[in-house]
Amino acid sequence: MIKEPEFWVAVAFVLFIGVLIYAGAHKKVIDALDHRSARIKAELDEARRLREEAGKLLAEYQRKQREAEREAEAIIVEAKAEAERVAAETRGKMEEFVTRRTKLAEAKIGQAEAQALAEVRAAAADAAVSAAENILRDTAKGKVADDLIAQGIADVKAKLN
Repeated sequence: MIKEPEFWVAVAFVLFIGVLIYAGAHKKVIDALDHRSARIKAELDEARRLREEAGKLLAEYQRKQREAEREAEAIIVEAKAEAERVAAETRGKMEEFVTRRTKLAEAKIGQAEAQALAEVRAAAADAAVSAAENILRDTAKGKVADDLIAQGIADVKAKLN
């Protein structure tokens, strides 16, 4: 058994373990593992804290986004109402303008009709006077002409007094 290499490997292994225990290597290994465990725990705690903080930020940004969407909807509704109000106002002004222009055109047409009627009457009166003058000149001679002139002068005196 002493001549077998496995025996010497086992003895060397036991001696190596003994030297490690005597030198305090197990304490160093345990301390290193404890230190690593503490570092991992701190990293996990930091990750949890960052995750919670990110969740809070996400919730805040989602809230701000909802507020912005509501504000945008309110602006859109207000803009539509303003556009409808302006359109109604413009429509009213346009109708008023058209009504005013129509009345003005009707007044001008009325004036033109009255002027045309007056011109026609004046032309008719001139034509009638001219025709009457021609007829009277041809038919009224002598005593009839003198009587008509006297009667006309009397009518003019009566109307002037």
